[in-house]
Amino acid sequence: MSVTQIDIDDDALERVMALSKVRTKKEAVNLALHFYAEQQERAARISRHFERAREWGAVEDAERLHQAEKHSR
Repeated sequence: MSVTQIDIDDDALERVMALSKVRTKKEAVNLALHFYAEQQERAARISRHFERAREWGAVEDAERLHQAEKHSR
């Protein structure tokens, strides 16, 4: 853990603390950092899955099925 002095948006910090029920600014910042990192990692995993599905032709198959169902309504 490193000690860093930064300017933080007070309104955003207040919102994070209220929504998450954390008690300290440090907890709020760490929570927000972990949340952001997890969201980015999740988005990267999803992107990799879509790329694999595209390679297998699954995306195009799903799009064709969707269009067929849409037109049959």
